[in-house]
Amino acid sequence: MNRAFARPRVAAVAGVVTISLFPQAAWAHHTAGSEAASFLTGLGHPLTGLDHVLAMLAVGLWAAQLGGRAVWLLPSTFVAVMLGGAALGIGGVRLGFVESMIIASVPVLGLAIAIAARLPAYAAAFVAGGFALFHGHAHGTELTGVTAALTYVAGLSASSAALLAAGAASTLALRSGASSRAVRVAGTAIALGGACVWLTR
Repeated sequence: MNRAFARPRVAAVAGVVTISLFPQAAWAHHTAGSEAASFLTGLGHPLTGLDHVLAMLAVGLWAAQLGGRAVWLLPSTFVAVMLGGAALGIGGVRLGFVESMIIASVPVLGLAIAIAARLPAYAAAFVAGGFALFHGHAHGTELTGVTAALTYVAGLSASSAALLAAGAASTLALRSGASSRAVRVAGTAIALGGACVWLTR
């Protein structure tokens, strides 16, 4: 393998592994009240909640790993359903097991990457969208004021889309030969990080 290409591949995997080993305190949806009610706080929130960061990266990684229409279908489905979930939360519609599903999303998506699960694109989008509903709902229930909530959700969507794109771009940069194993290692790190948080809650 050319060393010039090997270095960014190793760096990408090392970055995911490092993020996955962050302490449990970093895993939280913690927007609240007036602090959540702006575009900038929405834009920055995914970067302060490790569960959201890893879920976004995992969806992007898995989408690119699957290839074809999944490259755009999974990320777009995630963002669209996340917005729907946020709308339900803002509207006061209650869902059960929200935090459990958010935490579960990380090891499940990481495992899908680790084993290179070859689901059809629409089936994979259904899985990603199912988790997105709970991610969005958690944010929506923490917001007050419809206008402020909309600006926050706009920022949240933009930041989430960027994380999804980063995950997809990382996989596309690591797509051949030994690099495909690097993607699976990254998925394993995500899955283990999510499982550790789930077990210690």
